[in-house]
Amino acid sequence: MKPIALVTGANRGIGLAIAKGMASKDYTVLMGCRNIHTAKADAAKINAIPVKLDLSDRAILNSDINNILSRFPTIDVLVNNAGILEQGTMTDVGMDAFFASMRVNFEAPYELIHAVVPHMMQRGYGRIVNVSSGWGAFSDGLNGPAAYSVSKAALNALTLSYSNSMTNNVKVNAMCPGWVRTKMGGPAATRSPGKGAETALWLATLDENGPNGGFFRDKQPISW
Repeated sequence: MKPIALVTGANRGIGLAIAKGMASKDYTVLMGCRNIHTAKADAAKINAIPVKLDLSDRAILNSDINNILSRFPTIDVLVNNAGILEQGTMTDVGMDAFFASMRVNFEAPYELIHAVVPHMMQRGYGRIVNVSSGWGAFSDGLNGPAAYSVSKAALNALTLSYSNSMTNNVKVNAMCPGWVRTKMGGPAATRSPGKGAETALWLATLDENGPNGGFFRDKQPISW
């Protein structure tokens, strides 16, 4: 039986590149997206399975998670890739935009991890990858758009805190894909989605001697 990988925001950009990469490594890939109808064509190309995941609402996400786990109770790999980018500094970003960023970029990954970790630890295997950003690093001064930076810093903290509790060959790591040509990154970005996905794919397929509780770019550790 193939191992199962759940990738959020998998219908485009870095998420789609990660989904393609996991499928090429002979995983059953669940492509998480808000609208599965928009992902069906891409899913068919890589023999993946589109699944509904709406990260913006807690009650809806809880229902979506339960539906997925009822069909696929053994998630081996979780890649928290989906995210939103709201512009503005802390003094001018609106509260709705700020809390929407925290919801999608931090709270939803926590809820997904919380849902799959017990099964991973029971089975003695699991890989969790949180797609973060250098804009969420205190070492770089949290110098991106405020809501995005704060939410990614929270995701980094979640990564490190969860890693301290992991046993039974379950690993949790964060990564920064760099500046990638996506809807979020824009056409001037210096990296392709495939390049941005490389470190996530590496962390998603670590052997038992691989790192746990790290923050990486280009497969090299970077500072929190």
